[in-house]
Amino acid sequence: MSKLTGKVAVITGGSTGMGLATARLFVAQGARVVITGRNKASLDAAVAALGDGVEAVQGDIANLADLDRLRDRVAEAHGHVDVIFANAGGGVFGSVADVSEADFDRTVDTNLKGTFFTVQKLLPLMRDGGSIILNTSIAGSKGLPDFSVYSATKAALRSFARTWTTDLKARRIRVNALAPGQIDTEIMRTAGLTQDQVDGFIAQVVPQIPLGRMGEAAEIAKVALFLASDDSSYVTGIELTVDGGWVQV
Repeated sequence: MSKLTGKVAVITGGSTGMGLATARLFVAQGARVVITGRNKASLDAAVAALGDGVEAVQGDIANLADLDRLRDRVAEAHGHVDVIFANAGGGVFGSVADVSEADFDRTVDTNLKGTFFTVQKLLPLMRDGGSIILNTSIAGSKGLPDFSVYSATKAALRSFARTWTTDLKARRIRVNALAPGQIDTEIMRTAGLTQDQVDGFIAQVVPQIPLGRMGEAAEIAKVALFLASDDSSYVTGIELTVDGGWVQV
């Protein structure tokens, strides 16, 4: 039996990587999915690949006017939302000595401000008993070099999962964080790292992972499905780490 039949899900950053893999799985499990992203070509390609059950709304989660358009479109097309996967994120990596104000603002505006207002704007449409999933990161609990601002935003999202769980308990809305480890996506390249820097980071990290490899986007999607569905009906306020054991041992 499909686990999301009749559900409406919004996935930010849904045109690539973990968001796209999650959208694909949610559609397969019966959901109607609205994805967002900044790049129209990527959104169009995602909709073409996923077919019926998916709609795209172009926008930047750091822009509140774009979030208003997203909310209005979801309200018009579906009338409500059951699942929010606040997946969109990114930033600029650099040491504390090198991060500029623009780099800082870009990272905070996307990961922290953007996630906060994504949820706030969609909350009036959310049915009681719904599920909110925040994409955090193992970076929020590790001291990785050059990750200070990014890591701080992800740690803050983990805090949101706790506080929103209490804020929304009267509506029985579950709020959980999903913390990926090293997943094979384009995030570090799009953050401005060179291929040599990316390769060096991966070469350093993979030997530390007990399962001996990077994760796949589809593996994150399966965990998102668990948190979105009734399989996790008694799970709220947690951060579920999906990292091959990297930060666990």
